[in-house]
Amino acid sequence: MPTSNLATVPVGVQADEARIVDLAEVTLRDLNRALHDPREVARDSAWEVLNPKGCHALAVGVDAPITVDVRGSVGYYCAGMNQSGTITVHGSAGPGVAENMMSGTVIVKGDASQYAGATGRGGLLVIEGNASSRCGISMKGIDIVVRGNVGHMSAFMAQSGNLVILGDAGDALGDSIYEARLFVRGQVKSLGADCIEKEMRPEHIGTVQDLLDRAGIADVKPEEFKRYGSARTLYNFNIDNADAY
Repeated sequence: MPTSNLATVPVGVQADEARIVDLAEVTLRDLNRALHDPREVARDSAWEVLNPKGCHALAVGVDAPITVDVRGSVGYYCAGMNQSGTITVHGSAGPGVAENMMSGTVIVKGDASQYAGATGRGGLLVIEGNASSRCGISMKGIDIVVRGNVGHMSAFMAQSGNLVILGDAGDALGDSIYEARLFVRGQVKSLGADCIEKEMRPEHIGTVQDLLDRAGIADVKPEEFKRYGSARTLYNFNIDNADAY
């Protein structure tokens, strides 16, 4: 594919530091096509995206150990299905950021809309602002750290992984949860069906400390968190628990 239209380097920026892509000059499709091209990502391991202007599905399906810095806010499904990449949004993100993420790291410097990290299977998602409803819904191994608050129904049907919330959680946290672990530093408005508070043991303090370190958060102690998880009453139908279904 011709790529000369993607090799735009602003004044003062060296091409060997980061490949600059200005979405005011090239299309999102051209950018995503280049990020999926093994020859392109082998040549340039660092990318910088200018003028995203809330576009959707930016940097989806990255499958290489590259860095992508997005200078502005994005729409839905940014960094979806990420594998191995480190993608940083220097702004806020619309619904479904890092949806079905496999590995690597996704960082949102601002806020994230609904279902951030939904169905994520691995990697680390860091949201430095607040997350809206259904953060971590059906998470399957991803680790999520939210510096602010999360909305209602977060971690709904969460199967595995860790969700660390430095702020407050909305209604029905962990509704119908399986074996994911939830750590909340602030207040929980209400717990969902089958989600209960659990003992914060030394191994959990270690887990939270590791995730805080990886998220670059040094001003919070893991001992300040409470742990929540499954009471395991919904694993098999029991008539005595019918009201909880």
